[in-house]
Amino acid sequence: MSDLLDQVLVAHGGLDRWRELTSVRATIVSGGELWAMKGLVQDQEPRRMSVSLHEQWASVQPYGSPDQRTDFTPGRIAIEKLDGRVVAERTDPRASFAGHELLTPWDALHRAYFNGYALWAYLTSPFLLAMPGFAVVEIEPVEENGERWRGLRATFPPTIAGHSTEQEFYFGEDDLLFRRNDYRVDVAGGFVGVHYVYDMVEVAGIRLPSKRRAYRRETPDGPVLDQLMVSIDLTDIQFS
Repeated sequence: MSDLLDQVLVAHGGLDRWRELTSVRATIVSGGELWAMKGLVQDQEPRRMSVSLHEQWASVQPYGSPDQRTDFTPGRIAIEKLDGRVVAERTDPRASFAGHELLTPWDALHRAYFNGYALWAYLTSPFLLAMPGFAVVEIEPVEENGERWRGLRATFPPTIAGHSTEQEFYFGEDDLLFRRNDYRVDVAGGFVGVHYVYDMVEVAGIRLPSKRRAYRRETPDGPVLDQLMVSIDLTDIQFS
């Protein structure tokens, strides 16, 4: 790991503490313009998100109806009843996005896959960068609102699904807390996302952001702040 990543992990609770935990659950409320672009209806109902910390698995409940949930791994996405009966599933789900552009409609399984890999990453960052197979290097810092944020570029291993194989993570220069994540959304035409995180909370000794706001960047000058693509608010976070 890079020296900066070592320091970042300490600032967020430490790798030893992280390894003592196995899962996290949180209540999520999502919004933003991406869903309408994909032909999906977005409501403000809270849902319960569960993820594994040391392998890429995630589930959200309810999904589609009160008695349904999702079951996500990189190689399979499913919608199932709470008793485990499969309603719909797709193996090799990443292949189903081939040829997609920003306005290509999504079905329920597309969205479930996106939700699974994205929320898994959001609830495990920045500790996912210390998992086997990730390559991490320090990059030039960025200036934001009079602050200097230090950066890491991460190359994801092929076994982990993400927005894009290469992503940038930025941290406050003084406190080294997570501030921003840049990536391409490959499953939606490859648009560049600039994803800000706010309102850090501490739960079970781990520090993580409770609010996320992602925007589209059309030029190198910065994101389009009047077009909020995705918003996520997290409450009732519980590690086990």
